[in-house]
Amino acid sequence: MKKIYSLLSLFLIITSGFGQNKQSEKADKLYEGYQYVDAIEAYLEVVDDNDADTYVYKQLADSYYHLFNIKEASKWYKKALETTQDAETYFRYAQVLKSEGKYNQANTQMDKFAKLAPKDQRAQAHLANPNYIPQLADITKTFEVEDITINDAEHSDFGAVLSNDNILYFVSTRKTSGKEDAWTNQPYLDIYKSTRDEKGNLSVPEEVSELNTMYHDGPLTISADGKTMYFSRDGHSDGTYKKLKSKRVKVAQQGIYKATMVDGKWGNIEALPINSIEYTVSHPSISKDGKTLYFASNMPNGFGDSDIWKISVSGDTYGEPVNLGPKVNTSGKEGFPYISENNILYFASSGHQGYGGLDIFKFDLNKKEASVNLGKVINTNRDDFAFGVNNTLKVGYFSSNKSGVDNIYKAIPICQFKTIVFVKDQDTNAILLGASVTILDAENNTIASHSTNVKEITSFNVSCDNNYTITVSKEGYETASFKVATSEGEDVTVNTDLKPINEMITETEVKLNNIYFEFNKSNITNQGALELDKLVAIMKDYPEMKIMVRSHTDTKGSADYNLKLSERRAQSTMQYVISKGIGKERLSAKGMGATTPKIDCKSNCTEEENAQNRRSEFLIIKE
Repeated sequence: MKKIYSLLSLFLIITSGFGQNKQSEKADKLYEGYQYVDAIEAYLEVVDDNDADTYVYKQLADSYYHLFNIKEASKWYKKALETTQDAETYFRYAQVLKSEGKYNQANTQMDKFAKLAPKDQRAQAHLANPNYIPQLADITKTFEVEDITINDAEHSDFGAVLSNDNILYFVSTRKTSGKEDAWTNQPYLDIYKSTRDEKGNLSVPEEVSELNTMYHDGPLTISADGKTMYFSRDGHSDGTYKKLKSKRVKVAQQGIYKATMVDGKWGNIEALPINSIEYTVSHPSISKDGKTLYFASNMPNGFGDSDIWKISVSGDTYGEPVNLGPKVNTSGKEGFPYISENNILYFASSGHQGYGGLDIFKFDLNKKEASVNLGKVINTNRDDFAFGVNNTLKVGYFSSNKSGVDNIYKAIPICQFKTIVFVKDQDTNAILLGASVTILDAENNTIASHSTNVKEITSFNVSCDNNYTITVSKEGYETASFKVATSEGEDVTVNTDLKPINEMITETEVKLNNIYFEFNKSNITNQGALELDKLVAIMKDYPEMKIMVRSHTDTKGSADYNLKLSERRAQSTMQYVISKGIGKERLSAKGMGATTPKIDCKSNCTEEENAQNRRSEFLIIKE
């Protein structure tokens, strides 16, 4: 059975590769003459008569491909590739899929292309870097996560905070020689530190002995200048606890304490006035300017088990606690706040929707929109908490018990920013609705497209490690492209002023930007389609207008070669315009080769001069 199936497959491959058949002869002649619009009609007649095979489907796909009709090309390439085709067909289908934003499917087709044409430069480039499409902004991919070397395999390590002078402070139960917590039968928490070198490596941790007591100490927060610390501490250490006489138990709450750096050591330790024997005040985080302290507490008038609160700080004076409200706090547990330099609050919660246990969320205090889950790269179905990021040093740390014990993990931020686009009329400065806005990366791959039909502003989230271009089109206006300024995470605004399209008409011609073609090719590209759509719009506005398309080449090839190449390009250009609904009787095309250069530099042309000579003209025919 296997042999029979193999022979049948071979027969199908040979048949589909044989080429033209009698039913498609008319369409083939039109295709070979670059009459793609008429060729499509002829091929579709074959399809309607149920006489089509994969050869006809491929020819249909190629015809649409030459006209840059992505939707129809995709449809027919898919049918053509139900049997094996030549390498170029797989490549073209991959390009079509990329234009549709289907990058994973495109990679599959490129893999097939690379197997059939392994020496082709395009295949080699694909194999060297198949996933070059930049990662889009996504809550599941805002950080890269790595293990660190300082975790204790058996004991809890968490609450890491990196100071601006590269000291990583954290808390740990690794000190087994001390007293154990009667509630957990585990060692009490102590504060440790590790020095981070210029390569990001961490030194062997050492205890910060001047801060540690025989009870719980930490977690903590460090001021921007590294001279002030706020840290949590068990009330037993200074005798602030409540006695339960019935059970002969001393119950102490967590409180927040302040310490300052004195001669390289932490000292001047004092309790904050918000501490209480009735409730816990813990998990401090100080703002960059030192004026606001965030913390977690189960004090009265909260929303749930524990909430995130804040107080104002002015020297040794502290304001009244303020609850951060329902966009942060829930009826569950909220804790481990961390306030970043750019005013983003990170916190752990069991009340917001997450993956399970505690999840880490962020809340932008500048915008005060809903809290956002950091996604599955950070969060798991276990407890994930104590997230902090040093924006200056571009590295963060968080804690998780996903391995079965609390460990610290490194989080490397993926730089992203928002591109905000305003579309306006160049002459009147009026906001334009109904415009199509597309963002492309440095390789001219379409990242996303939006319309301004609903809003006057559109925006895109993109990564910092690429260069982007915004292309804007609207009926009645000249399509234009605009560079997006580079960013290190700040929003970028792009003002796109569109020029009314009829200003492109002169007495003798319609002036378009140059219609570029790939080397030795005559199919219409994305850039060429954008330009030719302007001509289509003008000819619809002026139904009596007739246009001659004249295509020119540079002088690099032979005269005969250049003449034939320019003729093919002129025909492709004309066919594209016809495919958009312009009557064929209104268009003519002529290839000029290199006979009428714009710059007569003979055989000594520079690259810039050659580029100017490779041009298309759209002459208005007057009768």
